[in-house]
Amino acid sequence: MSHQALPRQSFNAPDPGRTSKAALKLEAKPASLLQDTVSEIPDVIFAWTMRLCGLAVVGLLALIVWELVARSQLSWHAFGWKFFVQSDWNPVQDQFGALPFIYGTLVSSLLALVIAVPLAIGVAVFITEMCPVGLRGILSFTTELLAAIPSVIYGFLGFFVVVPLMRDWIEPALKKSLGFLPLFQGPAYGIGFFTAGIVLAIMVIPYINRR
Repeated sequence: MSHQALPRQSFNAPDPGRTSKAALKLEAKPASLLQDTVSEIPDVIFAWTMRLCGLAVVGLLALIVWELVARSQLSWHAFGWKFFVQSDWNPVQDQFGALPFIYGTLVSSLLALVIAVPLAIGVAVFITEMCPVGLRGILSFTTELLAAIPSVIYGFLGFFVVVPLMRDWIEPALKKSLGFLPLFQGPAYGIGFFTAGIVLAIMVIPYINRR
């Protein structure tokens, strides 16, 4: 009597290749996560450092304002807000006003911007687009070098160079052609808002010209 063979049960034996690949994947995931975490640490430190630098500038400005207000309490009690709207300056009678200084600062700064902005933009466009390659580096270096000159040197330049030119040549010609404007009225001494605006324009040209 013949016996029919019973069917064999199939057992799925573990594949060594698949097991090793899966194990490598499981081991690689924590390593990659750790590597990404470690690589993000310098970026986080740099970002917070930049935030602290920005906050330090704001804090320094607030500290300057607080120091000015705190150290000028005697002036505030003596003059109050009238100090900013009065034009008298008489130390004998204890009368002081900052209005002429504020007005002069605003007018000279406005004239400096009117002169410097078109000139600086023109210089930047010329150096970038139309200047020959051989002169581009020289002109860029010369323009940037103006920012390194101390302000006291500009003061001497204005007093010994710009003022004589304004007094002897420029202001007489402007008075003949544009004498109807308040800016060019009065005697030609060479010292005035226009001269201050020219000196300030020379000072701010390299800062506006930066690209």
